[in-house]
Amino acid sequence: MINARSIYKDTINRSIDDPFNNVDRNLLITLANYRHRFERSMNFKKLRWTFSNLNSTAICDACDLLVPEMRTLIRINRSDLIDDVAMRFCKYYKLLDPNVCLGAVNEYKNVIIEVLVMSPLTNKELCSLAFECQPPPYFPIVGWNVTFPDKPKPTPRPPQPPSPGAPKLNVLHLSDIHIDFAYKPGSQADCPQPLCCREGQPIPSHTGAGFWGDYRNCDIPYWTAEYILKYAAELENIDFIYYTGDLPAHNVWNQSRTDQLYSINTINNMLATIFPNKTFYSAVGNHEAAPCNLYPTPNIRTDNISWLYETLADNWIKLGLSNDTRDSILHGAFYTTLVRPGLRLISLNMNYCSRENFWLLINTTDPLGQLQWLIQWLQYAEDHEEKVHIIGHHPPRSCLASWGWNFYKIVNRYENTIAGQFYGHTHYDEFLMFYDEIDQKRPVSMAYMGPSLTTSSYLNPGYRIYSIDGEYSGSSYWVLDHRTVIMNLTASNLYNKTIFIDEYDARDAYQMENLFPNDWNNLVEKLKNDLDGSLMSLVYQYYTKSYANGNQCDHICRRGLLCSFISARENNPHGCDSIPPFVL
Repeated sequence: MINARSIYKDTINRSIDDPFNNVDRNLLITLANYRHRFERSMNFKKLRWTFSNLNSTAICDACDLLVPEMRTLIRINRSDLIDDVAMRFCKYYKLLDPNVCLGAVNEYKNVIIEVLVMSPLTNKELCSLAFECQPPPYFPIVGWNVTFPDKPKPTPRPPQPPSPGAPKLNVLHLSDIHIDFAYKPGSQADCPQPLCCREGQPIPSHTGAGFWGDYRNCDIPYWTAEYILKYAAELENIDFIYYTGDLPAHNVWNQSRTDQLYSINTINNMLATIFPNKTFYSAVGNHEAAPCNLYPTPNIRTDNISWLYETLADNWIKLGLSNDTRDSILHGAFYTTLVRPGLRLISLNMNYCSRENFWLLINTTDPLGQLQWLIQWLQYAEDHEEKVHIIGHHPPRSCLASWGWNFYKIVNRYENTIAGQFYGHTHYDEFLMFYDEIDQKRPVSMAYMGPSLTTSSYLNPGYRIYSIDGEYSGSSYWVLDHRTVIMNLTASNLYNKTIFIDEYDARDAYQMENLFPNDWNNLVEKLKNDLDGSLMSLVYQYYTKSYANGNQCDHICRRGLLCSFISARENNPHGCDSIPPFVL
């Protein structure tokens, strides 16, 4: 029984002869294949916030129905029929663009088959981990714990404001560039594919893709990205750059390794030209791989990712990293290096925690030993009185539960050492709170999700400048303020020139004394006590990079957004209990 529906004995034969005779199935598979497009949608986010712990029921239903059938076909040595059924489905359902559907089947089918063969997880466990179909607690088979050194945690020392006139560092944060080299102004921006603005003529009454970019399901054209980056290079006072991944476009159904390497090399060459004397501290995104999201672990013999890591090592060193980071990058695209005396940078490959990396369904336990490696370096930094900044692509709340909860423990243990965390991936302007595991009202660490350069979807392009406690003896190296700059896409297309806006400074906009954990927690408490007020409206506006305003986010939407800000680990069933309940 799956969700009270019987699996008939002739399921396999029916799947082969008429695999999709249920009209509702087109919705299921449409959601599954267009998952990225839906999850980038503000309406989808509001829907998820409306229903606490909402999973995409359609995706879960499809998974629950199809995984047992696929495993049976594999068991009777007829995995060829999986390919046949998928191909027939792509031709049968007109709602799906056939090129996208067939391309996705071709990209992912072999990996899915191998995961189904090798994974020790049951059908229900597979669906629950891949698509968040099961509420916590998670299954014991995927539970594990990191090991800490036998050294007591020092007494917590919250950061203190620097003395007036103390030096500061200015850090540019770039993330989710997603340049579409096939972008075509005037082309169809409302298309049936997950990525548009590439071909075709707009249908009557619809406008074509704007020259500088488009709010709809489109990525940013090369020339727009170049203008924005040149603007930042000329106008901003920058000491170094945090660069948190996702360079290629979102046409994930038809990308090759050659395509990805072209994007990586071309964009990084552009960055090296525009910022010739700046050091980039880089992290790898999920879109750099081909197929997208799939980062094989060492136990996978049919695939490897060395082609990507070799290119990343070459590019990142060309962008300023020291040569002694090469071996670690080649091993797993993570590394550590000194940024300034007393400030250590640790770049994590968060693809080894992401549920979208299906290879993890074979073994979810700390692939490549990355968390243990992180603990070793944080202990080294603590012993040598260094502060640490952590960068990565996926924020920790996007990670599989055990990985995320272990990471939360690490942040708690080394709260005196970790002075900042910087991520991307969401495309929105967000912050993330970490609290003490015992005293859950005491904030211990802050993470920032930098805004995307791409417009996908319904966002203005943007970048972030952090003002950080600077280089001097005893510096905290904490973020003291941050400023977000956006390009007004509507005005830029209207006047046919790039128009930039200093959107907001955090301390000024939110009336904060500092940007330390206690200050952010004070802001959270203000928002909790007045969810429908003007301050929360402002938070939502900046969250969308001023594409929308607070009137477009009702009480339920606001509660969901605030909940996401204080949920730094996945599957914490009571993490948002302190927020006033939904209004019925």
